[in-house]
Amino acid sequence: MTAPRGAGIVGLFPALTVAAFLLPIVAGLAGTLLPAFGYLPAIGGNALGLDPWRRLIAYPGIATSVITSLSTGFAATLASLALAVAFCAIAHGRSWARRIGGFVAPVLSTPHAAIAIGVAFLIAPSGWIARAISPWLTGWTLPPDVATIGHRSGWPLVLCLVAKETPYLVLMMIGALHQVPARGHVMIARSLGYSSAEAWLKIVLPQIYPQIRLPIFAVLAFSLSVVDVALILGPGNPPPLAVLALRWFSDADIGYYFPAAAAASLQLLLVVFAIVAWRLAEPIVTSVARVWIVRGVRRGMATVSARAGFLVAIVLFAGSIFAIAGMALWSIADAWRFPSALPTTWTLGNWSRELASLRAPVSATLLLATAATLIALILALGCLENETRARHHVGTRALWLLYLPLLVPQIAFLFGTQVLLVKTGIDGTLAAVVWAHLVFVLPYVFLSLADPWRSLDSRYARTAASLGASPSRIFFRIRLPLLLGPVLIACAIGFAVSVGQYLPTVFAGNGRIATLTTDAVTLAGGADRRVIGTYALLQALLPMLVYVAAVTVPACRFARR
Repeated sequence: MTAPRGAGIVGLFPALTVAAFLLPIVAGLAGTLLPAFGYLPAIGGNALGLDPWRRLIAYPGIATSVITSLSTGFAATLASLALAVAFCAIAHGRSWARRIGGFVAPVLSTPHAAIAIGVAFLIAPSGWIARAISPWLTGWTLPPDVATIGHRSGWPLVLCLVAKETPYLVLMMIGALHQVPARGHVMIARSLGYSSAEAWLKIVLPQIYPQIRLPIFAVLAFSLSVVDVALILGPGNPPPLAVLALRWFSDADIGYYFPAAAAASLQLLLVVFAIVAWRLAEPIVTSVARVWIVRGVRRGMATVSARAGFLVAIVLFAGSIFAIAGMALWSIADAWRFPSALPTTWTLGNWSRELASLRAPVSATLLLATAATLIALILALGCLENETRARHHVGTRALWLLYLPLLVPQIAFLFGTQVLLVKTGIDGTLAAVVWAHLVFVLPYVFLSLADPWRSLDSRYARTAASLGASPSRIFFRIRLPLLLGPVLIACAIGFAVSVGQYLPTVFAGNGRIATLTTDAVTLAGGADRRVIGTYALLQALLPMLVYVAAVTVPACRFARR
């Protein structure tokens, strides 16, 4: 493998980057698909066959598991997209819209499992919402006998996913707005009598939708196959398909590996089906929307709908903040009896009692997240610098490649990746878990850095080159200092992604490496709420502190410039 002429060592980075996350995905898919058809010689599967699929189909409740996965996945994606569109339609052109990234940072930086635990604290029969309206409104002096967490419809799972994915789609839309003349188009439409929100929906949204299609597919794939949130909030008997596959992969009877692999393969088929169905539905929705745009009738309805969606998005965001606050309260609560809205006595004893047991998972979490983020940053910077020197921007195919780890369900290839790690003898090591985290951290770091890097004025580099600066000197003395803020934000995003990884840690770590996320998900199954709150709050605080540092360091460094 040689670098392109004139590119130097950075010419090797694209190939290294592709290999870093493509190899485990391809090998993992092969390592899952073969056992799905009965071939895994290490445990006695020496011939291909359909017996794993027969066992999967014969499992009681498999149809319910599939339906639950599809219904919750589509519901969460549609609701998240609708709320994100409504929010952007109302927020466009407002003075505070420029600070949206700072507003949603606490929710975006909090791992899914931590938000799920916080939501559980809110909506449980003895949760904060029931306490806030009792007994003065409900008359409850004891927690009501109603099913919330684990409801068979999956609505708590959908609620949590919508609260977490809506801010993500909002930021993706804001990024796409920089590539279209949105402000001018909205002003023209307003001169024709349309409201600002309706103008945004009719003119701007159709232009930016192709650019947010891949993020929508990523949300859809994640919502269909999420495991950690489903373990905390989803139905348990039968569970969603991805949880069922994990349950069989974790069974002491290794014979369950075969139907587990079949379930993981079926999960992959569900995601492919969902993405294809979404793509096929787009022309139909476009035709209906074109009629609505052309006719221009009932103008007020779109504005009313957008405002309603905006209010719902604000309520969900506030609920996410309360979920984080609820974890903080439980972590310092001594006694908190129903229906008291706040703890009756407070203590730091929960933290002191858990300090010894927290040391190992905190250290592992910090080490894994730091290592995966730094490696991802080096690879991303190398690829972008090579792109700059070669004067060649990546196309749509490369973008699809970057989104591949986000589109392929984790459960569909991580078992196969574990088989690869076992054969190489590195399973259960920190290096294996860092590699597994890198597969998911790298796309986020690259995508968050790409636009700021490409938007940097090239005249800085040309001026330095005219003064005799080498490409390496321009990189270290010009580009990196100017892009310190985006680089640190990308690191914060990568760090948060790594902290939130559950399945990669479970499979690559082979149960030997515990992080805050794996411990929090385990404890959520039935431990003391004060202990759960301590773990979940710390899991949320680490990425948040890194994000705060990423924002404040450039501000302090360039305060006098």
